[in-house]
Amino acid sequence: MEVLLKDLVSSSKLLSDFKEMYDYENRLKTFTNWPFVENCKCTPENMAKAGFIHCPSANETDVAKCFFCLIELEGWEPNDDPWEEHTKRRSCGFLSLTKQFDDLTMEEYYMLEMTRLRTFLCKTGRSIINSFEEEVAATRKRLVDNFVSSHQYTPQPPVPIQADPTCPPSESS
Repeated sequence: MEVLLKDLVSSSKLLSDFKEMYDYENRLKTFTNWPFVENCKCTPENMAKAGFIHCPSANETDVAKCFFCLIELEGWEPNDDPWEEHTKRRSCGFLSLTKQFDDLTMEEYYMLEMTRLRTFLCKTGRSIINSFEEEVAATRKRLVDNFVSSHQYTPQPPVPIQADPTCPPSESS
């Protein structure tokens, strides 16, 4: 349960931090040690224009995530066009903007932000629910194993939980 609570706290911070990523300069600043700098399509500038932020891991130095739709891509090659790679994998409200972010009305901004929040909450919620279900299954198994070893009992299979139909489907990167 502590792990789930830590995940919630971490997600809350990430949600707040990503709000700052509407600004191109903030996205661009994340691309320190990006492996593609010159003579290629996936430069830090082009990545940031396509909504990506740099999220390297210990094993992968070229992981980029869209701050808005949260698609995460890795395995970039010099001729990969960030805008094209982004759009062919997911419909993203940020990429759909028809004007510069600074030119949005307050109403347009709030509608855009509601979409971002919904996507974030659905994806984060799905991840936390999956972790919780794994923890429940492990606990149930321990309890059943303990009970079966003490009594003659045949356990019933667990009932699966249905996904929320209003959340966008999860994707593989």
